[in-house]
Amino acid sequence: MTLFPEMVRCVLEESIIGRAQKAGLIQVGCTNIRDFSQNKHRNTDDTPYGGGVGMVMTCQPIYDCYKSIINRLPEGESRRVIYMSPKGRIFNHSVAKELSEYDNLIFLCGHYEGVDQRIIDEIVDEEISIGDFVVTGGEIPACIVIDATSRLIDGVLSSSECYEGESLASGILEYPQYTKPRVFLNREVPEVLTSGDHKKIERWRLEEAVKITRERRPDLLLLHPEFEEALNPPKKRKKRKKTEESDGACNEN
Repeated sequence: MTLFPEMVRCVLEESIIGRAQKAGLIQVGCTNIRDFSQNKHRNTDDTPYGGGVGMVMTCQPIYDCYKSIINRLPEGESRRVIYMSPKGRIFNHSVAKELSEYDNLIFLCGHYEGVDQRIIDEIVDEEISIGDFVVTGGEIPACIVIDATSRLIDGVLSSSECYEGESLASGILEYPQYTKPRVFLNREVPEVLTSGDHKKIERWRLEEAVKITRERRPDLLLLHPEFEEALNPPKKRKKRKKTEESDGACNEN
């Protein structure tokens, strides 16, 4: 639900998400809230009660837009209505996985000073934020959530391996990636990656991932200590030899 459907289409009709739509793996529909305005000028906003700067999006066009979408959804399918808002839950990979389980996601994209609280109370299941900053509208944040969530749908990527080892998906940041040529501007690909020794390569990748995460996001290692533990497994304790005792008595020198 948006006032600027073309803004959404131009982002999500390209690349992997665009191909996934053409293949029928996902469907992204944009409904223009302005089409449901009952005002002769097709206005969708008004001045806020109590005064203040800016305008607030009004209830009626949004509600009628929402009802038109609901009426088109198949019966029995799960759905979640999301309002993109800096006041919402911070979006991350875990939230994307959670949202990917729903049959339908409905995004409300606000503008100006936001939307009338009554429409949030009436139709919205959850508010989601993409970070501690404010942008001019909810369309770009919604596109980010749709992109990140759609990648987790079966078939959108060629294999689950395409996202399971990526930064944050695995729990920590990803190791550096390299491709041909082997030398570029006197910078050479790490020798281990051309060695053909897969165990050494796996070890190097884990070491680099932990190193980068320690430098940039140490909080993630606190949540996932198993990665550092994998690099330094506890040493096996040597079994102590049992001292022989004669007739249950202690030997003295």
